[in-house]
Amino acid sequence: QVQLVESGGGLVQPGGSLRLSCAASGIIFSRYVMSWYRQPPGKERELVAKVTSGGNTNYADSVMGRFTISRDNAKNTVYLQMNSLKPEDTAVYYCNALLGLRGYWGQGTQVTVSS
Repeated sequence: QVQLVESGGGLVQPGGSLRLSCAASGIIFSRYVMSWYRQPPGKERELVAKVTSGGNTNYADSVMGRFTISRDNAKNTVYLQMNSLKPEDTAVYYCNALLGLRGYWGQGTQVTVSS
């Protein structure tokens, strides 16, 4: 049974930081492309960042220079370090694992940026 469990969301003031974690089980984690998506209120889900099995990373333009994705294959965990948070970063953040046509989602964690 595959599980992706996100944690680390919460309420933070503009300019603050959060670190999201996604712990995976039931997959050979090191083989998967791991990504973070987000879905702002009333909008579609969008890709935030991804890291390949080889460690290459890609980011949405809106988070470039502020967010950092990383993975720890020994812990089967992917992280998203979010700095300089803005109100427009408010969303439910989802973890995704993808290998070929096989993909899995976590349940999501809420991030709210507000003063």
